[in-house]
Amino acid sequence: MDGAAGREAGLGVGAVAQRLGVAPSTLRTWDRRYGIGPSGRSPGGHRRYTPADMARLEAMQRQILSGAPPGEAARFALGVPAGAPPPPRAHGAGGNRVPLTGTGPGRDERQAAAVRGLARAAMALDRAAMTETVRTALRRDGVVRAWDGLIVPVLAGIGHKHAATGDCVEVEHLLSTVLLGCLAEMPPPARPLNVRPVLLACAPEEQHSLPVYALAAALAEAGVDALVLGARVPPRALAAAIRRAGPHAVFVWSQTAETGDPAWLEALPSSRPPHRLVTGGPGWDRDRLPARVTRPAGLSEAVAALACPLGSS
Repeated sequence: MDGAAGREAGLGVGAVAQRLGVAPSTLRTWDRRYGIGPSGRSPGGHRRYTPADMARLEAMQRQILSGAPPGEAARFALGVPAGAPPPPRAHGAGGNRVPLTGTGPGRDERQAAAVRGLARAAMALDRAAMTETVRTALRRDGVVRAWDGLIVPVLAGIGHKHAATGDCVEVEHLLSTVLLGCLAEMPPPARPLNVRPVLLACAPEEQHSLPVYALAAALAEAGVDALVLGARVPPRALAAAIRRAGPHAVFVWSQTAETGDPAWLEALPSSRPPHRLVTGGPGWDRDRLPARVTRPAGLSEAVAALACPLGSS
């Protein structure tokens, strides 16, 4: 989309999810339950988030990160009085929503309480409380739901505080250390579904490696064997790993625009049978990604992209 028409049409759910640091399924749930969804339309008739929609979503997210339950945060963002229920969403053509399995008011309240607890523990540098909260969420909800519903909201809140004040670096570092320890407790699959491994790496000079370890834990939970190469992997080193391991798939993460130049991806060696090349993170220059690259929108989609198909691996 170009020009004024493209700007008016707004953003799709995947782009908004990346901007806010939440899962696309979370945005759909907010739309279905609380009426905070896209009000714009693309020239092709697809629903799009306008700047006003984005402002409401950001206001709702700030309230949640401050400890408010999602329903209360939605009412605040919509300007509805505190005692009133959220307004229903009027669905037009193509606006139907399918409820997510395992969601419900009780789950929302539980997740909101966990977010508040982890945020408080992080700000207090209470390592024991952070560890217990994260372990409980991973054990109870699994890696993907714990990441989307607990970890990402708290990290986003700390990131907002740092952007506004320059503080909380020590909070983010300690929480990241705790998260890495908890994610590392996920054992590798005893009988992996894949014969050829999955390689997980950060782009050259990319130091934000926590999402890669979250992906490794989610893959292990799904029965997929993965080799984590970690942060700042030079193209030459990744190419050598591809030749040595003959992987089923290769995943490369870029968090920032400074590390998102994809030109070097074309030079990665091929393998027999061919491996799937998958990228993740908001840093990539999407318009310049090679055509063969798969680009999932979130952790759940990344697991699916890296795990399937496994029958021929």
